[in-house]
Amino acid sequence: MTSAAQGAPGAPDSGTTALPGARVLLESGDIHRALTRIAHELLEANKGPHDLILLGIPTRGVPLAQRLARRIADADGAEVPTGSLDVTMYRDDLRRHPTRTLLPTELPPGGLDDRIVVLVDDVLYSGRTIRAALDAVSDLGRPRAVRLAVLVDRGHRELPIRADHVGKNLPTSSAERVSVLLAETDGRDAVLLSSPATGGAA
Repeated sequence: MTSAAQGAPGAPDSGTTALPGARVLLESGDIHRALTRIAHELLEANKGPHDLILLGIPTRGVPLAQRLARRIADADGAEVPTGSLDVTMYRDDLRRHPTRTLLPTELPPGGLDDRIVVLVDDVLYSGRTIRAALDAVSDLGRPRAVRLAVLVDRGHRELPIRADHVGKNLPTSSAERVSVLLAETDGRDAVLLSSPATGGAA
């Protein structure tokens, strides 16, 4: 994703910038703890790191996947391969939004076949980005299973998609905007909430 700001139903699962007057919902320490917990959940659900691959959805899903890999290494001592999965050309709403820059899809050596692929993203909203990611994965290989880990689930699903691992459930209205900021892309870690009164929705 390009960011994690989200607004009206039908909009892509992320926007581009945090808005002035936004309220801080999660700070750096909260994000750190959420990712640590997700890393331990992944190890427990998979009974270890074997055959795990973490694929981040650009933009912010990629550094989140890399952080999860580091936390798994800290907890288990194993290196879990990471990669990135651009889903732009698999989206069903391209005609409704400005042209997107294609970002690289980078798979770990050995590909996806018979591996446990964990899709990693910043915010789960309508589910359309994840549906596009599942289509992209099916074109790239045949994993044994595909799971989903997200930092924030804000609800308002338009498709029957559920995350297996969630850092924080944040009930929101469809008019509000959730913005995830990460040090790697934004210079700071935070999750912000903006309402129409503080700048409008995406």
